Amino acid sequence: MLAERPMHGYEMIQEIAERTQDAWRPSPGSVYPTLQLLDDEGLIVSSETEGSTRLFELTDKGRAAAQKIKTAPWKQFAEGVDPNRANLRAELAQLFGAVAQSAYATTAEVQQRVVAILKNARREIYRLLADAE
Repeated sequence: MLAERPMHGYEMIQEIAERTQDAWRPSPGSVYPTLQLLDDEGLIVSSETEGSTRLFELTDKGRAAAQKIKTAPWKQFAEGVDPNRANLRAELAQLFGAVAQSAYATTAEVQQRVVAILKNARREIYRLLADAE
């Protein structure tokens, strides 16, 4: 999307939701850490606009990287996807964002708790799948 025009983070969230017909609505907790990583990699730059919001745009390096992407990530959510699978994917994306954000947690204890939660969730999912068979 940033290859099309500079955008604010909230605007990106809204645009993704619109393009996927609400099958995928990334959370601020996944979008903003991702934007920070892209900034750290020199793929985007941000500037402050009125109201202390940040406007993000691609750098030349970011444009080159964007040109290599063949299929926009949101298209997989928008094209004939089973709504149940879309919900699972959307939740997984939200979970991934939260886990990625936890990587920046200030304490090892918080990170260990996140790992324990993930392990427990995985076990519960496998139990559910076993019961469904």
